[in-house]
Amino acid sequence: MRTDTDRPGLVGSSVKRVNDPRLLVGRGRFIDDISMPGMAHATIVRSTIPSGTVTSFDVADCEALLVLGVDEIAAATRPIPCVWIAPGQEQVEVPVASRQVRYVGQPIGIVVAPSRAEAEDAVECLAIDLAAEDGVADSLQALEPGAPLVYPERGSNIGVEFPIGDPSELVEEAMASAAVVVSRRLRIPRIVPSPLETRGVIADWNPGLEQLTVWMSTQTPHHVRDHIAHSLRLRADQVRVVAGDVGGGFGSKEHLYADELLVCLAAMRLGRPVKWIEDRVEHFTATFHGRDAYHDARLAMTEDGTFLAIHTSITGNLGAHFSNVGTGPFRVSAVMLPGPYRLPVAGASIRAVFTNTTPTGAYRGFGMQEAAWVRERLVDEAARELGMSAIELRRKNMYRSDELPLVTPTFQEYDSGDYGRALDLVDARVRAYAPAPPASARIRQGIAVATHVEFTGLGPSKAQDIVGFRLGGYETAVVRMEPDGSVFVSSGVMGMGQGIETTLAQLAADRLGVPLERVRVQLGDTGVAPYSAAGSIASRSMTVGGGAVVRASTALREKILRIAGAKLEVSPSDLELVEGQIHVKGDPRTGTSLEELVTRAWLGLDLPEGESPDLECKYVHEPLNISYPYATHAAAVSVDLDTGQVAVDAYWVAHDSGVVVNPMIVDGQIMGGVAQGLGIALFEKMLYADDGQPLSTTFMDYLIPLSSDVPTMVMDHYETPAPHIPGGMKGVGEGGTIVAPAAIGNAIAAALPEIAEQILETPLSPGRLWTLIHKAGLHDG
Repeated sequence: MRTDTDRPGLVGSSVKRVNDPRLLVGRGRFIDDISMPGMAHATIVRSTIPSGTVTSFDVADCEALLVLGVDEIAAATRPIPCVWIAPGQEQVEVPVASRQVRYVGQPIGIVVAPSRAEAEDAVECLAIDLAAEDGVADSLQALEPGAPLVYPERGSNIGVEFPIGDPSELVEEAMASAAVVVSRRLRIPRIVPSPLETRGVIADWNPGLEQLTVWMSTQTPHHVRDHIAHSLRLRADQVRVVAGDVGGGFGSKEHLYADELLVCLAAMRLGRPVKWIEDRVEHFTATFHGRDAYHDARLAMTEDGTFLAIHTSITGNLGAHFSNVGTGPFRVSAVMLPGPYRLPVAGASIRAVFTNTTPTGAYRGFGMQEAAWVRERLVDEAARELGMSAIELRRKNMYRSDELPLVTPTFQEYDSGDYGRALDLVDARVRAYAPAPPASARIRQGIAVATHVEFTGLGPSKAQDIVGFRLGGYETAVVRMEPDGSVFVSSGVMGMGQGIETTLAQLAADRLGVPLERVRVQLGDTGVAPYSAAGSIASRSMTVGGGAVVRASTALREKILRIAGAKLEVSPSDLELVEGQIHVKGDPRTGTSLEELVTRAWLGLDLPEGESPDLECKYVHEPLNISYPYATHAAAVSVDLDTGQVAVDAYWVAHDSGVVVNPMIVDGQIMGGVAQGLGIALFEKMLYADDGQPLSTTFMDYLIPLSSDVPTMVMDHYETPAPHIPGGMKGVGEGGTIVAPAAIGNAIAAALPEIAEQILETPLSPGRLWTLIHKAGLHDG
């Protein structure tokens, strides 16, 4: 169902994705599809222990084209800079290689051979000695007295700690004055990103041109280029990064990894192309993980359920070192903790802790999923303690549409929306739902909701600088109408399966009055695309990148109409551009064809005085603020008391992402996000032994949802345009993921009220629920 989105033109139309025909017939060009003459293949040598020292790295018996060890790599490279720096953060860059190993999977060398198999065989011939030391995997255990220190020279495993939001004195005063305070320790554990396409690199050094060309599966081509150039001591113009088709990223491909840099270094040493493709086992320890934070959270309210304050103490697991975004996910959890609720006081304290595990970084939902889990579980538990309807408690405390815009206690400038309407739409759907009777008396059923607000589209740049985020928040678009009337669009954002090639084309075609098939969108090549510091992260492709395309396309349209106005001797404001024709408004008989006018313009003919012949416009869009979409989700579940097995029977979403450019793509983004959130709710958890040795290394011991686990979804969309984004769009890529675990967790708690207060940590797997069911005596019937 769509509401408020019907409009003429391409914007708002569910056109099919322009790149699907090529992909569906197997003509995609992913990294492993690329082959080059003389190409060699690399294998990364990695630490097999969570903590210790490389005491020797002997290559004497290794037959390979090239072997680089720890010391040689360290001498040839500069450390990779961190981008998001927290207050008090001392570690602001990470060495590419070090003799001190701090997690299993840490790169300590590279071997290059004519084939991948030969490279892997050559690794077995290396004589590497590792002196093992004690390690620690859990962030709470890492804080205990006597715990192994990841960095002994620091004297503590705390990387940094700081508060966000209202000061602790104000928080404690609000808590003390409350009639009811709900307190829980909640957690979403460590998640492995698991895109369909793992990471991969092909690097080719041209010594004559002194040019390094890198093909990479990445979300951020310019950002990667800048860090390659920095670490290899090259000029930026000497490095070209090309990203073709990208088989998913989910945030895990938003930066340069040390192992990717090693491939570039190897290519420069050999003077021939070198390919490395991350295998799936490597992915479990080599690609940075997501989540992994404990929240000691409190929600305070009056006797009638009016919220007074919310606070969480976050103990976040950094892993072995600060990632590119460092404490960013923990910080976002803190600033988005209030959600859609009127909370006079809100804040958080953050402790970021080093452990001997793979570093944690960006992952779809980036801190907001944790905030939703914490807040929405507290709200449902508060309703239970108060004896109120959870929906009514939410409705009572939600911001009204006439209260927006506003600034939250955690400094978020909510822009536009009607949070209560999303809740009402889902409530109506749930009330109309008639669940099938359970197959057995041992099956419990439950339905519950969860709601959230998210931030999308990083920017503006000055605001990012204030919070220590060293990335520009602007985006640039170039839109050109060629002499034949076709349109070329170039942007620095990146396609990775989210359909951005189609939606950018829709924006340009809609404003320039040309058919969609006459628009070509070029992305992912730093040699062609305009500079983008941030690329496609944080649901910014449509809000920031799309906003730039809207402005550039509008400027080009205005230029075309000025030229046409001079030719037709009418004011440009009296003309309209529709389906390749320019004519006076209301009189399609008068006018000229767009193609004829454009052809003559490129010849320098029929131009008004002062107008240049080039039909190309460039626009740099610096957003005035982040945009804030929101949603309410509801889940209906069945829980088997004998096995602890959960089935999600039905799912509802009411979502507002501003102006919807392509409803079909938006639906797909939400469906995929919900499926990912369902996986986190019920299946996914990266397991480590206490010392940091990974226990999850394949999909046999790290479960992800199957298509049969994902229910049919009913979605309602409506629009409140983002007031500061050209085109009015808000981001949609992460919303489905953010609140799905909370909706499913709340539904399980509704089905099992006897253990509801213990529904605190995901995944809510059969084993976990079976244990809770048995402890509560529910297994006896």
